[in-house]
Amino acid sequence: MSNDQPTPGQPPDDDPFRKQPPPDGPPTPGGPPPDGGTPPRFGDPYGGANPPPPGDPYGGSAPPPPGDPYGGNDPLRGMPPLASMGKRILARIVDWIIVAIPLALISIPFNVYGRWSDESNSWDDTVNGMNGGGQWVFRIITIVAYVGYDTVMTQWGGQTLGKKLFKIRVAMLNDGRVPESRASFLRAVVLWVPALVCCACFWPLLLLILILFDRPYRQGLHDKAAKTVVVSAAQ
Repeated sequence: MSNDQPTPGQPPDDDPFRKQPPPDGPPTPGGPPPDGGTPPRFGDPYGGANPPPPGDPYGGSAPPPPGDPYGGNDPLRGMPPLASMGKRILARIVDWIIVAIPLALISIPFNVYGRWSDESNSWDDTVNGMNGGGQWVFRIITIVAYVGYDTVMTQWGGQTLGKKLFKIRVAMLNDGRVPESRASFLRAVVLWVPALVCCACFWPLLLLILILFDRPYRQGLHDKAAKTVVVSAAQ
């Protein structure tokens, strides 16, 4: 029995989401590919062992050939296509509902919604009531619930329940593996905390706009922070 252990920080060989090199082994940068096509290069857009050339933050060194929307030297080469915005939005709504339903039941002892009763019909009373100790405890519980849910589900398999439903997943940009705990946590914090603390409407809208206009990987701030992309998981 071999006692060899994987190098710390490296994804396991059986990771189903990890990009795999061609059967003949990894290509030599700049060398001809075995099949005579465009030479792939699994570059690291963030400056790892195989950093991109100066001026190109995503590792491309030449325009993409016809029919290759990502470019022959793109980190996404060998990975599924990027997930559509429609599926990402619907998956996020499903995830929000999944966490919101149990939170609505938990909120009852904290009287989160009681201040909207007829006994407190002025704006000042409502604001003062929502800043009470019980409401702040519930807000902390809410943050922990959303961040914890997203972190655990993403690091387990790259998919929350919403993403599983719509067959999309989160993957590390540089090699396609399932995000580890640190990347999953950072992604969840940037995604949820600003919206839950102060910017419930502005933050999701900002993320949506950035994803729509980001090129070439449709990354929101949470994806950029964790160095991830969202791709299709359909077989």
